[in-house]
Amino acid sequence: MTQSPRMTVYGALWCPDCRRSKQFLAEHRIPYSWVDIEQEPEAQETVRQLNDGRQIIPTIVFDDGGPIMAEPSNAELAARLGINPQASRSHYDLIIVGGGPAGLTAAIYAAREGMETLIIERGGIGGQAGSTERIDNYPGFADGVSGADLADRMREQAERFGVEILVAQTVASVDPGPETGGVRTVTTQSGQEYRAPALLLTPGTRYRRLDVPGEDDFIGAGVHFCATCDGPFYRDLETLVVGGGNSGVEEGLFLTRFASRVTVLERGDRLRASQVLQDKAAAHPKMDLRLNTTVREFRGDGRLASVLVEDLVTGDQEELHPAGVFVFIGLDPNTGFLSDMVELDQRGFIVTGGSPRSSSMETDRHGVFAAGDARAGSTKQVATAVGEGAAALIGIRAHMEEEIRNRGYRGDN
Repeated sequence: MTQSPRMTVYGALWCPDCRRSKQFLAEHRIPYSWVDIEQEPEAQETVRQLNDGRQIIPTIVFDDGGPIMAEPSNAELAARLGINPQASRSHYDLIIVGGGPAGLTAAIYAAREGMETLIIERGGIGGQAGSTERIDNYPGFADGVSGADLADRMREQAERFGVEILVAQTVASVDPGPETGGVRTVTTQSGQEYRAPALLLTPGTRYRRLDVPGEDDFIGAGVHFCATCDGPFYRDLETLVVGGGNSGVEEGLFLTRFASRVTVLERGDRLRASQVLQDKAAAHPKMDLRLNTTVREFRGDGRLASVLVEDLVTGDQEELHPAGVFVFIGLDPNTGFLSDMVELDQRGFIVTGGSPRSSSMETDRHGVFAAGDARAGSTKQVATAVGEGAAALIGIRAHMEEEIRNRGYRGDN
């Protein structure tokens, strides 16, 4: 590895991406200086100046005078630092694409059964669950648990059983091998190839966008997709949440810790969140709920100034002036790298259980399995992702036994 430049990381303790970047630097023993913008208010202005008025953290400034990095992925940070992570070997019994709860659970089960297991994760271990401020419905944690803490515990458990975890590497393509079985190949964007007789796809999902005028222009400058990451920027200010499902209402309730007022927009005639969340929102003095309303445009000059919304019943349009907008309208699967390799549904989710084979988690390609949020029909909950990871491993175990019987496959063949 080339000599890494020293750097200053501007961030906040509540920011999951800041914690991820700091953890990445610590794991690679790279020295850095930390500036908490909550403790040093003048640093907030520094962050805005460095990002053309946008409030984006972490912002990383390098002592060598090179370009700053704003909210970099682990892969981007690794490339900037001259790090080229690769696994210790090229052949495994099982390769798992994605390090969220489903992938980590399957890895733990696999490693305990003696399978040489590799997880390839493009971002932070734990997936979206790892960046969730608090998880209150996961069994065993009576007082709730932070997503970061739960992800750290899962990773520690997986590594204790010998699972190898390759971070900061994005999978570019998958070769599912011959229909009758054989070796599957995973290729990363860095050009590394890894092979195994079984492959588990757990790539997770990302937040869906509205795709309206102005949205791309103001991301990070008034438009956000993570209340935990960016909510504290809006202390004592009015905010808007787009989406009345569980995520939207949960994040709206979280924003009430900072914002003076939170308005939730739902395009339907009723909220889609659970009744418990609906009751909490309706009773909260800082929350307003607007139904049959959709966003038509984001407006501003360098920073969000207003939002044009439309009443879907009357057709009337109105210009609102929130300080920030948080969009939670659903999820899209991270399956672009799969192309035509396995069957996907119309929305890009991975189809499983479509053949007479016994495992409901197997795709249309023998030996290739899927679990978690990117699987068609999944419920997008941490507990069910964990269950799917365990269920997928049961099918993988049966597949591995078949491979050994039919081909005598042992790890390095």
